Amino acid sequence: MQKMLAALALALLTKGLVAAQSLPILSQNPPSLRWQEISSPHFKVLYPKGLDTAAQRTASRLEAVHGPDGATLGVQARPIAVVMQNQTTVSNGFVTFLPRHAEFFTTPDQGQGLGTVDWLDGLVVHEFRHVNQFDKARQGFGRVVVPLLGDGGLGVAAVGVPQWFFEGDAVGSETALTRSGRGRIPYFGVGLRANLLEGRLYNYQKAVNGSLRDNVPNWYVLGYYVTSYAKAHYGADVWRRVLNEYYRFPFYPFSFSNSIRRTTGLRVEGLYARTMHELDSTWRAQAAARPAPTPVRELAGQAPTRVFTQYQYPQYVNDSTVLALKSGLGDIPQLVLLGRQGREKQVFTLGLQNIPEMLSVGGGKVVWPEYRQDPRWGQRIYSELKLLDLKTGRLTRLGRGQRYAAAALSPNGELIVAVRTDESYHHALVIIDATTGAVVRTLPNPHNDFYQQPRWSPSSQAIVTVALSAAGKTLQLIEPSSGLEVNILPVANVNLANPQLWGEYVLYNSPQSGVDNIYAVNYSTHQTYQVTNRPFGAYHVAVSPSGQRLALHDYRATGARVAELPLAPEAWLALPAPARDDAPEPFVAALAAGEPGAPSIKALLASPDSSGPRYGVRCYRPLAHAFRLFSYGVVQSPSGNAVSVGLRSQDYLSTTQLFAGLSYDQTERTVAATGALSYQGRYPVFDVEATYGGRNATRYFDRAAPLDSLRGTRWQYARLLAGARIPLVLTRSKYLQALTLGAYYLHERVYNYAATLRNLSEVGPSTPLHAVQTSLAYASQLKQSARDVAPRGGATLLATYRTTPFGTALEASQVGVQAGVYLPGLARHHAVRLRGGFQYQQQNQYSFASAISFPRAETSYVSFDRLAVGSVDYSLPLAFVHWSVGRVLYVQRLRATAFGDFAQGSSVVGLRTAGGTIVPTRVFRNYQNYGADFMALFNVFHLRTPLEAGVRVSYSSYQQAWVVQPLAFSVRL
Repeated sequence: MQKMLAALALALLTKGLVAAQSLPILSQNPPSLRWQEISSPHFKVLYPKGLDTAAQRTASRLEAVHGPDGATLGVQARPIAVVMQNQTTVSNGFVTFLPRHAEFFTTPDQGQGLGTVDWLDGLVVHEFRHVNQFDKARQGFGRVVVPLLGDGGLGVAAVGVPQWFFEGDAVGSETALTRSGRGRIPYFGVGLRANLLEGRLYNYQKAVNGSLRDNVPNWYVLGYYVTSYAKAHYGADVWRRVLNEYYRFPFYPFSFSNSIRRTTGLRVEGLYARTMHELDSTWRAQAAARPAPTPVRELAGQAPTRVFTQYQYPQYVNDSTVLALKSGLGDIPQLVLLGRQGREKQVFTLGLQNIPEMLSVGGGKVVWPEYRQDPRWGQRIYSELKLLDLKTGRLTRLGRGQRYAAAALSPNGELIVAVRTDESYHHALVIIDATTGAVVRTLPNPHNDFYQQPRWSPSSQAIVTVALSAAGKTLQLIEPSSGLEVNILPVANVNLANPQLWGEYVLYNSPQSGVDNIYAVNYSTHQTYQVTNRPFGAYHVAVSPSGQRLALHDYRATGARVAELPLAPEAWLALPAPARDDAPEPFVAALAAGEPGAPSIKALLASPDSSGPRYGVRCYRPLAHAFRLFSYGVVQSPSGNAVSVGLRSQDYLSTTQLFAGLSYDQTERTVAATGALSYQGRYPVFDVEATYGGRNATRYFDRAAPLDSLRGTRWQYARLLAGARIPLVLTRSKYLQALTLGAYYLHERVYNYAATLRNLSEVGPSTPLHAVQTSLAYASQLKQSARDVAPRGGATLLATYRTTPFGTALEASQVGVQAGVYLPGLARHHAVRLRGGFQYQQQNQYSFASAISFPRAETSYVSFDRLAVGSVDYSLPLAFVHWSVGRVLYVQRLRATAFGDFAQGSSVVGLRTAGGTIVPTRVFRNYQNYGADFMALFNVFHLRTPLEAGVRVSYSSYQQAWVVQPLAFSVRL
């Protein structure tokens, strides 16, 4: 899952912040948390107080997998810290080497990808494989790079290893070492299966780089199947041998592919082709052995499938209308109505939805969970409920500051049942009043089973849910009034999902045939039935109010579609017995056989929490561990724009960052020393930055003819920046919103300045600068689909005030305000931006840099007393393509932006009259510039992170000339 919501919103403000801030905003926890530390032989587990049981269990599991998880890579990872984050409701985990540590987010995923393994156990196996992958870089050339760069050298050494390897190999580990890793779950690979069986075999360039038109499986899916094919055919340790070859000398294009060729005889393209061929053959044989597909009728109104579009999670509003979630490459997630009325009707555009995996309609209302970010603390993310009245359009927010996941309305719309995992990793079903949001009842859960996708019975007297325990999954029928619970199916290693009560039956999803389909169990007789047999997968069944039809979403290569079929129990296929295990998937047997430690790990993960060892616990004080050096020697500056000699430090809880180093300016050929400190553990972020360095410039020392005074000169400068900022995330809906307030003091002084003429914009040897800057930056931006080239809704505001209030020799003041509005264009994915600004400054002895945008065709900024600017941009995609140039280049999109920039600047200057008198006169200069940017989105050398570059062609009315400028990332070079 993508990490973090705060980063997405804060990125909107990067152009409006103080330029001297080099240390980025990170996600922190509120300072009120009290942290604990568990020390085991190979791990340090940090966790907030109250999470003790889960932390001890995690430490025990980590120690158990320490040897087996890295065996096939030939790695025994060095000790590492693991931070358990319990303030967020995002289901995630990651490993990083900046600084080297892991983070586990303790809220489980409600989706089918969870399988039958506890959430934290799955994180242990998957994320620790990443630790071993990174530590594999400590060999070959890595033995040189890592001492030179610190832990940051791990990333440098692994720069040529594709992301699909890291994620796919880790999925392979969880599949081999647990009873239910994602490689065992058909839902995980359903997109690739559908592509192959519908004849959509993409070349390697498209498979690894993606598409803005077709569904291309992600890094996890592609990587799992390719890495697993190699393990199955070339040995469980094949990637150990490939990486041994790679790290001998990794720094050239296609070094990873060449290492595969030296190990297996195949280039990476050949390995991919053979993997796809075997999967295609296997899945076609399985499809041929199944009965004929169950016929279904696709609901009218769903969009054509030229671009990948999904309709999912159907719910009946009435017998003729179904509510579904529409999403895709060209659509941000939105609720739509489908049915016999024909064309779909848009109902509501969602905010940051909490991976719904289900919708629920009852009493003419629909409910779903959405994330709600704490404004300041990036690690505190709530999950609240949104309730929409489908008749009136009234939206209600329920459960403020709560942690609700899957939620379902009772048929009359009066009650809601939701899943909640609290900060101590205790799971519960809660009953909520749908009008007030008050918790009516919390159902007992003494064994701490994990619940998924609960639903009410038609009478609202019972709830059916998926329950996951250490032994596996079952369907559980619960009577809320008494707390009585009954298992409808045996607890087994079967990935059950999305139960729905109807009469004496519970309909549910199961992959027991090898493809996800709808099944049913009679809870009185316990007889099980197969209801559907769809080729790729049928999901999220719903029963019509009349009890005559079923709705489901039917998976296709072009995107899931909502379909109906008759509700006819007599046509269901009776099964001899309930399933005890899921059907085997390709490569699973070979993966498990290649891991000698798999049986013991599986047995451990099925054991209770109390079975493992207990480790000592002590208090962890973040300030006492604020400085943790992770990169040194040759390092990259935090702003990413320079390479320096120095060091970087950041603590595990991301409260304190430090950078100190020497940098070399290649243009002026000078050296500067910089130290920067940012403390972010309190509500304001406190920043201090000091720089001492040299300048080397060539200039004219007089302005008199003849121009023969060009001389070079050198001097030194000292600069101090100190201040605070308050970064706030205000997202509440489909608009991403953020606000940053900042106030900074700047002092600058120069030494050994030999020049006889000084520009107004420079600090002199006897004229130090003492300046203060305050700023307000706000941005609101509509979420974008993958095919949007610019925001299609929103607004921005940047207000800056700079002054020299201390009465020193250099005096100036400046006020700048700039605002922008984003609007939709004339067609889909077209966007308009209108922007205007005004700047006023008093230039006594000093000129501040511009606080607003200057016309883009001008090659240099002119400092005016007053400057008014305006611009209009029209952005549109030109083509979505799949152009490949051998192995070197892959182009995905061409786009253009036509723009017009208008400005008027004026300054008061002294003009000499005919009589010799100097008269102050306001002089105006006007700009009217027009042009267009032409950009290409592309990938190079099989690296999936896309780049964007192009050219700007514009006409300057002031210069009366055409200007051509190269662009990279939409920034003029």
